[in-house]
Amino acid sequence: MNEAFSRWQAQNPSPKSELEYVNPFTLLVAVVLSAQATDKSVNKATAPLFKISDTPEKMLALGEDGLIAYIKSIGLYKSKAAHIMGLCRKLIDDFDGQVPHDRNALMTLPGVGRKTANVVLNVVWNEPTMPVDTHLLRVVPKIGLGEGTTPESVEQSLLHRIPAQFLHDAHHWILLHGRYVCTARNPKCGECLINDLCKHNEN
Repeated sequence: MNEAFSRWQAQNPSPKSELEYVNPFTLLVAVVLSAQATDKSVNKATAPLFKISDTPEKMLALGEDGLIAYIKSIGLYKSKAAHIMGLCRKLIDDFDGQVPHDRNALMTLPGVGRKTANVVLNVVWNEPTMPVDTHLLRVVPKIGLGEGTTPESVEQSLLHRIPAQFLHDAHHWILLHGRYVCTARNPKCGECLINDLCKHNEN
């Protein structure tokens, strides 16, 4: 495992989220929008949105229909718009309009589950959390980095196995590996940095 992360670190020393944002609130909104959607499609929709609505107050002022006009190209846009309006109201009512620095508090917000909360904690506050999305859920057991069949079981497996020096960036490296190399349909094994370490390739 150390070897896999050492290679990814050498290739990409400072991996970043591919979601574009301007502050903790806009990152939170972007992550909510990214469920079952590509980061590229979210970024395309939020680039003009975040220029006019970068706080809960401004987003509420835009209104649900106003928000939908920006995000209707994204899947599940109606339910996502409702969630975003709800989380804006709760941020204002319960957290003085600020994104809370606490997983349990984040998970009280509409549309925010454990994965989204972990992304915010990792990207905004540099916490060594392990957001498990569909890429990690698929790739981690396949290549032998961890075990589990649910997001939380994979998360706990990785948190126990990954050395501390790699933990902050680990989910970015695995996500990018699943998104661009170890793809679901046509994995690029010939281009894979960890081909020789991969459990899937063992005879």
